Amino acid sequence: MRFVPTNCLRVGMVVGENLYNQAGDLLLSRGTPLTDDYIYSIERLKYNGIYIEDDISRDIDIINIVSDKVRAKTVSGIKNAFVDVSKNSGDAVKSLAEAKEQVEQIVDEICNNPSLMINMVDMKVFDDYTYYHSVNVAILSIVIGVALGMEREELCNLGYGALLHDIGKVFIDKDLLNKKGKLTAAEFQILKNHSLLGYEHIKKGYGVSKTSCMAILDHHERYSGGGYPNGLSGNNISLYGRIISVADVYDALTSDRPYRRAMIPAEAIEYIMASTETLFDPKIVAVFVKKISPYPIGTCVKLSDGNTGIVLENREELCLRPKLRIFKDKDGFLDEPYIMDLADFESLNVTIVDVVS
Repeated sequence: MRFVPTNCLRVGMVVGENLYNQAGDLLLSRGTPLTDDYIYSIERLKYNGIYIEDDISRDIDIINIVSDKVRAKTVSGIKNAFVDVSKNSGDAVKSLAEAKEQVEQIVDEICNNPSLMINMVDMKVFDDYTYYHSVNVAILSIVIGVALGMEREELCNLGYGALLHDIGKVFIDKDLLNKKGKLTAAEFQILKNHSLLGYEHIKKGYGVSKTSCMAILDHHERYSGGGYPNGLSGNNISLYGRIISVADVYDALTSDRPYRRAMIPAEAIEYIMASTETLFDPKIVAVFVKKISPYPIGTCVKLSDGNTGIVLENREELCLRPKLRIFKDKDGFLDEPYIMDLADFESLNVTIVDVVS
């Protein structure tokens, strides 16, 4: 399988991974050839892309650290919870409890595969960004928590706080949240209130643990200080808040937004590494960069020697030097693709220079 952006999809391409709609129902099953109608549906739902199978990627299997079905149901569940909280509905307690149960499923799936890296390109729906983002931040935070050796109860509380980290945005005007272009100073001050608003609301009577509530409050604090709402620094920021801040920024950077295009994973990881000790706890960053693939399996990359290959394998300690299948050189497609391991001595002078759609 390999990931293909929506604008590059063509009739006849074969779906490589089950695709679910926002309700968690199966939309397209693996092995389905794309038609004009299917491509139109993918475009209409505003997916950023899908996995396809073709000759250069047919034997590449990608193990998702969390199943697409569980992920889709959690997106649907947190959407219901956000809506109920925004309406101050009596159903909010029930929908939040259901969201917590879905976090527990995510924890169990990740704990069953603790050695896996995040190796997939995430398939987000643009219009439901807030809900996909919330689930992604929960998954990334739990992965970090597992790597830090947290117990199951801690992981569930961490994941629940991460899932709810942006719940305060239900009290912020949608036009402001979706504004294209730079916010004014006054608008930014309004937006900055969301973490405090979410914390104050959720701690009232929804049965959310104190540590999960503190994660909501602290996720925009910065390691060297200067964050909000309390300007905390270092270990004065809750551990959950320090973890979620890394996951939050990474997922935001790798998502299409109204005001900018998404970064590729490698660029987002570079940003996070460069912000160590200013924005982020260095111990958490050190764990994070070992668990996230800069070039996920199935990604096509251009090399400094002019060749193009598809990523076959990533390793934690060598995440910037994956194993590739070279299928194209500067003259065109190869009759016989071959394997190249960028970690081998003879390949050390070759680097990845670009990601190819």
